[in-house]
Amino acid sequence: MTQPTSGNHKGVIFSGMRPTGLLHLGNYMGALQNWVTLQQDYNCIYCAVDIHALTTVESPDETESIKPNIGDMVLDWLAAGVDPEKSIVFVQSHVPEVMTLHTLLSMVTPLGWLTRVPTFKDKVRQMHETEETVNYGLVGYPVLQTADIILYKADTVPVGQDQVPHIELSREIVRRFNNLFGETFPEPQAKLTEAPLLVGLDGQNKMSKTLDNHLDLAATPEETTKRVLTAFTDPERVRREIPGRPEVCNIYSLHKIFSSAKATQTVYEECTTAQRGCVDCKRHIADSINDYLKELRERREDFKARPGYVQEILHEGGKKARAIAKETMAEVYEKMGLG
Repeated sequence: MTQPTSGNHKGVIFSGMRPTGLLHLGNYMGALQNWVTLQQDYNCIYCAVDIHALTTVESPDETESIKPNIGDMVLDWLAAGVDPEKSIVFVQSHVPEVMTLHTLLSMVTPLGWLTRVPTFKDKVRQMHETEETVNYGLVGYPVLQTADIILYKADTVPVGQDQVPHIELSREIVRRFNNLFGETFPEPQAKLTEAPLLVGLDGQNKMSKTLDNHLDLAATPEETTKRVLTAFTDPERVRREIPGRPEVCNIYSLHKIFSSAKATQTVYEECTTAQRGCVDCKRHIADSINDYLKELRERREDFKARPGYVQEILHEGGKKARAIAKETMAEVYEKMGLG
């Protein structure tokens, strides 16, 4: 199999993101910084999964935004440190073999395996659908996800705990395929990512673009500060002279991640003795976050100023990915007695 870099003893990582546009701080802490680190020890393949994005499309406007969203998202990847010289970076639909493999895998995947996945039932509820009216693409999402991974013979997938059932299902599909047609694919292993949970500006839910409680990586310092100033804090601290409770305040949890240990201790002491108000505390954390993202934002502007750069990377990445895919599909066809 063609590898993205030399050193074929390395494991192969596959990971993808849906192109929803600009990434936020939760995306960075939860996945993107891990992608960057993994490049040191693995051959990494990173994909903008635009076909997956179609599973929840409800209007033409949403499909029109997919292509520009890919550009914004990949700029964030590059700015964070994803290196196209070390990793393959490409768009899912640029490798049509993934859809062929998805179809072939669907022939060996029982429907019951798909409908029992917890995230499927959650998605159906979120879309206000029933299992009878939901589109097949959403039902078959884990099969396409499996095709994404094994088309490149990836053996490792970095995921959060909530995605482990998906990888286990991929392993079951691979196992069944290999039993029917002979050893073809490695069973992918989940690599759990350790990342701090970033609660959003609402102080209750995980940071999410859908909930509009997020902070964009690419925002200006002024935009970031303005957003942070809307954040909820300790609900019982309704006046400045009331001592705060840092342990229940989301702003304090952000200080523990983005401010220095000394500054965080000062925040704790001044909050609990009512020496510091919530607005001051928000301005402080906004400054800390802006400092944390300063170099990333500068790199992003540099990449953005290079016309056609992102498209060139995706074109070259697509060629590399497709070379691997064609090789894999030739083997699959032979094993299945096709073509």
